[in-house]
Amino acid sequence: MSSEKNLELSHVSFTVLGLISEYPCHGKDINGRIEERGMRAWTAIGESSVYGVLKNLKENGLVDSWMEEENNRLVKIYKITDKGINILKKRIYKSLNEYNGRNDPDFYMAFSMLPYLSEKELTEVFKNSLKTIKKHKLELEKMLGENSKMPLNVRGLFIHPINILQTDIEFLEMVLDEIKKGGGQINTKTHNK
Repeated sequence: MSSEKNLELSHVSFTVLGLISEYPCHGKDINGRIEERGMRAWTAIGESSVYGVLKNLKENGLVDSWMEEENNRLVKIYKITDKGINILKKRIYKSLNEYNGRNDPDFYMAFSMLPYLSEKELTEVFKNSLKTIKKHKLELEKMLGENSKMPLNVRGLFIHPINILQTDIEFLEMVLDEIKKGGGQINTKTHNK
């Protein structure tokens, strides 16, 4: 069994543990929610890989399991443990805090689990990410200025990411504003705290 300190969740483990944290469930249910939410497009989780992940999560003490009868057959139900919640919260915080504006499936997973962090933690992580993204955007704008005479195929390599980063900046500013106003309340009923 891995110690909590050294346990690093892969993206797939992070996703599955996050889904289990919503409520006790079985592997088929997890696969169903991945499909329903369109997550396969950005999580790269195969249906069969969920079961291997569940086994590893149990071996690491992040979930407990038991057998239940459902539709005249036995299914294994999984529920997140306190250790699992602690690891999950740390991963959520880290993923949000280190977001740099690049396409990051862990950011999307962490964002879907905002209820695990306090208002103070959310404000902190989004301000940190915003600072990182703004710095990166300024660096790219400077590089674009230095390459302003270059052909479009070169300038475009700066213009496109600058525009994407501007969208991320606007999004994170909106999120921070919602949190500040208290209008960004999140439904925590489906999450085990």
